Amino acid sequence: MLVIKELATVAEMVAELEMLKHLYPAFTIDKYELYLKEMVPHNYKQLAVYEDDVCVGLTGFWTGFKLWAGKYIEIDNFVVDPKHRSKGIGKMMTDYIHNKALAADCTMITLDAYTNNFTAHRFYYNQGFEPKGFHFIKILDENRLS
Repeated sequence: MLVIKELATVAEMVAELEMLKHLYPAFTIDKYELYLKEMVPHNYKQLAVYEDDVCVGLTGFWTGFKLWAGKYIEIDNFVVDPKHRSKGIGKMMTDYIHNKALAADCTMITLDAYTNNFTAHRFYYNQGFEPKGFHFIKILDENRLS
């Protein structure tokens, strides 16, 4: 049975570091905890899906405002354990965020996906997302990236 839970504390999030390592294999607990201590006070939460008390899906999300769009939710670091893909876990998470955004009177849900991650693109298209523009970045210190 799949159970979905919002994680709101640094301790709850740090406990699921192994799931995040599917995206960032070299991520350390010290770096994760340091980043979370900065993020949590700024509306950052996580959504976790558990099967038999084991985390099989995880995503971060934030609520924010943009001048052109008003209130929105941004999905951040969306991951499903590779052994549990194609079981509806990703859809379960996007549906949860969708309903949360509606309840919070948001105008949209945003997310970033790497340009070469075609599997993710297909999944997000199937969930009703579409590209609206480009997310430009200027890397200042590549050694500090996860």
